[in-house]
Amino acid sequence: MSEAFVTTTVGSMPKPAWLMEQLPLNAEGKQVHGKGADWLYKGGMLQTAQDDATRLTIHDQINAGIDVVCDGEQRRSSYLTYITSQLGGFDYGTLTKKWTRNNRRLAEVGRCVGPVSRPGFMLKRDAEFMLAETGRPVKVTLPGPMTVVDSTADEHYGDEETMAMEVAAVLNDEAKELDALGIAVIQFDEPVFSRYPDKVTEWGIKALDRCLEGINSAQTAAHICYSYPMPGVPRPIVDSYPVILKALEDSKIDQLALEFEASRLDPKLLELCPSKTVMFGCIDNSIDDIETPEYVADKLLAAAKHLPADQIQAAPDCGLVPLSLDIARAKLKAMVDGAKLARQRLN
Repeated sequence: MSEAFVTTTVGSMPKPAWLMEQLPLNAEGKQVHGKGADWLYKGGMLQTAQDDATRLTIHDQINAGIDVVCDGEQRRSSYLTYITSQLGGFDYGTLTKKWTRNNRRLAEVGRCVGPVSRPGFMLKRDAEFMLAETGRPVKVTLPGPMTVVDSTADEHYGDEETMAMEVAAVLNDEAKELDALGIAVIQFDEPVFSRYPDKVTEWGIKALDRCLEGINSAQTAAHICYSYPMPGVPRPIVDSYPVILKALEDSKIDQLALEFEASRLDPKLLELCPSKTVMFGCIDNSIDDIETPEYVADKLLAAAKHLPADQIQAAPDCGLVPLSLDIARAKLKAMVDGAKLARQRLN
């Protein structure tokens, strides 16, 4: 899409109260790693409920006017372990504690106990379901290799880069099948990039680029934020974007999903990645206050001073799962209305 200020979401949307226990993310991040809230159904009933929740979240996005939609990760208790728990070489039966996100959080994580392998096309049904539900461009998210490494206790490879490249290879196989199926955007979630800028330049970009090999039609995206807000867990906004964006400018990735709203970062940073399309974070997922369309338009037009408007997409900072469903819907509508207003002012 070459239109100015195309609208999209980053990934997660709140789950309905009838699908999953409504528990907040706690200080140990257990819900993030799949040990918090439980599904309210089992077996075939769970799949039916997840199908209905996916239909609902796609409807919510279309109703708000979102251009590029996703499934809101309604089948995932964790954006990461939904994928990694299906891979060979990972053990989630016996968890262990590990300091993650550059010592931001002590989390219970799974273990890598053998060579990483893929059992087959893991997201085939998920992707086909979305494509059957809407004619709009569809996005699918995958955890990025550096984030997988940081979120796992390595008991096999003994070297982060080696493990990351093996993870990247299997993610690439999955991405190529998504591409062949007709998915419009394949996004790799790399929140840990913001915590390890040195590793990004040393091997993070190399691993990310390995994920992209052989993708012919889909746009590829990388999501870099400062992680979900969690009660009792510091969320320092470190000055890492300059290093990261310079490195990403030389990568093969097409799009970057970047946090600008909650972090209050200067949109001048967009000048560091002039060849990329940027999903510009203009909606804060950490507060219930609903941004006004005028506010969103001002943010987007400020960003357009540093990058062509047709390379800027309106998006939330991150997934909206920390919010209630009503608040998330209202924020998406405000974002879409703000993007429309920005296009009018641009002309």
